[in-house]
Amino acid sequence: MRLQTATIDGPDNPAIQNDQRKHSRSSRPKQIMTTRFYRRTASILLAAALALNCVASFAYSYSSPNESDLDNHQTYRNHDGETVHSPAHSRSGEAPDGATARCRDGTWSFSRHRSGTCSRHGGVAAWR
Repeated sequence: MRLQTATIDGPDNPAIQNDQRKHSRSSRPKQIMTTRFYRRTASILLAAALALNCVASFAYSYSSPNESDLDNHQTYRNHDGETVHSPAHSRSGEAPDGATARCRDGTWSFSRHRSGTCSRHGGVAAWR
């Protein structure tokens, strides 16, 4: 009895066709996953850039207060080296120009950063 051997390397071989189908299907999820990765990375980078921008712009813009409406005229140097008006009571009872926070003892702070604001006046009661 003689065995016949046939070459099964041709395109009609079902095993080769199945392998080709597997490879074409498996490359598609990889492409989707890669796209998802880049989209997720881009959204994370955008969120980080926005967060850093918000932190950088957190320092208050400053306008000088009307000295005639305040009960003291003292100043101090902040950690940026800028001269800032010390917390003071308003004679009119209204918030003075340039005030950034109301301290718990009733004074108005002109701080340009949140750190240390109203520290010797009982802390911050409300931010403006």
